[in-house]
Amino acid sequence: MDAVTTPRVRGSASPWPVTVAVMLGTLMVILDMTIVNVSLPHMMGSLGATSEQITWVLTSYIVAEAVMIPLSGYLANRFGRRNVILVSIVGFVISSGLCGQAGTLTEMVIFRILQGLFGAPVIPLSQSTLLDTFPAQERGKAMAIFGIGVLMAPALGPTLGGYITEHWDWRWVFYINVPVGIINILLAWAVLPDTEHRRDRIDLFGAFCMVLGIGALQYVLDQGNHENWFESNVIIYGTVLAIVMLTVFCTRAWKRPDSVLQLNLLRDRNLATASFLMMCFGLGLFGTIVLQPILLQELLGYPASTTGLIMAPRALCNAVTMAIVAPNIQRIGARTLVALGIVIMACGSWMMSHYNLFISPWWAVVPGMIQGVGLGMVFVPLATIAFDTIPEGTSDQGSTIFNLARTIGSSIGISVVTTILSRDTQVQWNQLGGHINPYNPAMHEFLASRGMTMDHPLAPYALAAELGKQSTMVAFVNDFWFITVAMLALCPLVLLMRDSGKGLDLSAMH
Repeated sequence: MDAVTTPRVRGSASPWPVTVAVMLGTLMVILDMTIVNVSLPHMMGSLGATSEQITWVLTSYIVAEAVMIPLSGYLANRFGRRNVILVSIVGFVISSGLCGQAGTLTEMVIFRILQGLFGAPVIPLSQSTLLDTFPAQERGKAMAIFGIGVLMAPALGPTLGGYITEHWDWRWVFYINVPVGIINILLAWAVLPDTEHRRDRIDLFGAFCMVLGIGALQYVLDQGNHENWFESNVIIYGTVLAIVMLTVFCTRAWKRPDSVLQLNLLRDRNLATASFLMMCFGLGLFGTIVLQPILLQELLGYPASTTGLIMAPRALCNAVTMAIVAPNIQRIGARTLVALGIVIMACGSWMMSHYNLFISPWWAVVPGMIQGVGLGMVFVPLATIAFDTIPEGTSDQGSTIFNLARTIGSSIGISVVTTILSRDTQVQWNQLGGHINPYNPAMHEFLASRGMTMDHPLAPYALAAELGKQSTMVAFVNDFWFITVAMLALCPLVLLMRDSGKGLDLSAMH
């Protein structure tokens, strides 16, 4: 496969109809990563699943998507970008309808796998379509549009899913994709430009290693905390399999021109650094998006609708900031914007590290808005600079690498923060529990405020409930501190990027 001659657009198309077509599909696919989260308890009864089994509804989709994303560039090269996007959307819509009518957990998992497989190519190919549709000087605008879909959808998913589940039925979380998808199919059919079709040979063994390795890695990251990590043989075997298969794949892909994923593009310093930063940035982005709803709903007792309203300003600030940043990237400089955005994101996390059980809703809204501003300052310049110096005609492969890094980074981020939360909650329980004794006057004051004494039969339950809340709250605070430090640690990596330059010439390799 020639990395330099990746398909180019045949003909021309107005950028805005094309933008609407690809972004509608991107929003639909990314929303399905999180929209089902709040519906899981309702699915358990209908599908006859336990609380442990029902998590496969999420895991199956995530693993299938991660496995399929790296194949997107090859599929676009082989069959044409337009055809792959159309088939992906059609398959996604059909599998969404099948998910809605699933009667057993097995059926649901199978259809969710199909959803992930069909939906995955839409994301990187939408990004590469925008890169090729807009002129080079407007790439910032294109990436701002793409960023709105990629970053807002995960935050809005639980809110929309909660509303649909509460007012309609959990099955409509999937059925809603059918009318939206049909509109998307018709629009994409009408406006998407076609690309060249190339019958290049492919390293099948390398592709097999890649699929198996990424699938194993995603399973380990998703199920590791649930399985108590390396105390589980399944996690150990999965980790070994992921390391071996990905090592074999990366070794082959770096040398072979027929690799399904052109890793030699990572010789471009901007793409390599931006992809690594995006992977690391998943900790702050998706970690916070996962932690804050848990804090608001399970610890502070906010209903799903209120939680959605509290998190909405983050998405709004994110969108507004990206719209402002996009036309000013060249004037201010991408590296400056990314570094400043990371610091602002860290400030939002730092404010969250001062949470307690008595915060007002505004204490949840304001840090989220600050993070939204910082996120908007990071994503657009980072996505723009990633493709600034890659060879012409490699946007599909470059976008595939960038989005694979984002996907793996989000899984790592979610896995890390949830593990820290569960482990630290237990640590804090043990430490704080040591202060519950008859000689602690604070304990007697607490019981007195509830009209109890040590001898009251309900006193142990009241103390245990308060201990659970306090230990969990401290664990959340420590988690937000960890995210703050992790964000600031990314700043030096920005110096590795270049604000401009010429693309890497890979022709000598072939």
